[in-house]
Amino acid sequence: MARFDLTDAEWAVIEPLLPTDVRGKDRVDDRRVLNGIFWRLRTGAPWADIPARYGPYTTCGNRFRRWRKRGIWDRLLAAVSKAYEGDLQMIDATSVRVYGPGMRCDGSILKRLGSFVQAFKMNSVGVRPRRVLSLRA
Repeated sequence: MARFDLTDAEWAVIEPLLPTDVRGKDRVDDRRVLNGIFWRLRTGAPWADIPARYGPYTTCGNRFRRWRKRGIWDRLLAAVSKAYEGDLQMIDATSVRVYGPGMRCDGSILKRLGSFVQAFKMNSVGVRPRRVLSLRA
């Protein structure tokens, strides 16, 4: 089991919610495919870059799309939220690179944004937030 794969406790919550109406060929291991889907969503990599330990990337991609159309992901997320009783925390560590033209700005832009920045320095109850938007010329 890889570092971010589903634990046994997480799998116990998810497994009963998975569809059982199999048409055609028998489905491959659902847990393995889910781990592949989660790997792809976590990394943002293309479907074709899913590691081989999760099975064929086409299986992961097809199952993700089919379950999205059938509303299975909504059921899974609702069940996981209920199982964690609101004690679930998510952190988005997205970073975006800004190239040359996006980093430079003249004084007029700073003046226009000045009131916007000032509005966010104090919140509605007058308490200064931990992080303040700051712009440098």
